Amino acid sequence: MNREGVRVFLSYSHKDQALIDQLTAYLAALRLRGVIQFWTDQQIESGTEWSKAIVSYLDSADIILLALSVDFLASEHSSAEVERALKRHEMKQALVIPVLLRPVDLSGTLFAHLQGSPKGKPITLWEDKDAAFLSVAREIQRAAEAIKAQAAVSDS
Repeated sequence: MNREGVRVFLSYSHKDQALIDQLTAYLAALRLRGVIQFWTDQQIESGTEWSKAIVSYLDSADIILLALSVDFLASEHSSAEVERALKRHEMKQALVIPVLLRPVDLSGTLFAHLQGSPKGKPITLWEDKDAAFLSVAREIQRAAEAIKAQAAVSDS
């Protein structure tokens, strides 16, 4: 794990961009405080082979967020990222956190057994969406702090 912050990778559907923009705004405070380093495919520079860049960042992430919606589940790119992420999760190389953006049937998915965030219901069903995004950010902060603490114990 990088000492500059826990590396967070976000896998999402571009059709959910408005919700992703709101989520990243809530995660900005964690990034500014050095709790996390945050990466999405929007940071891929021109001329870069995007599939290689995604795999590189996915394979180095400490936390992998799956931004769940019907569009995410329908995406071929997302399913490849999910499989890779879950292998890393099972090997305890990364923590996968499903982020429930919009209502979606998760039964039968490879990650149905994982606790999602926010707890209870998808963000778009919350009356106060700001409270939902804040809940997700706090859960990511707790996970990042736990990963940092574990790395500090391992380093000593």
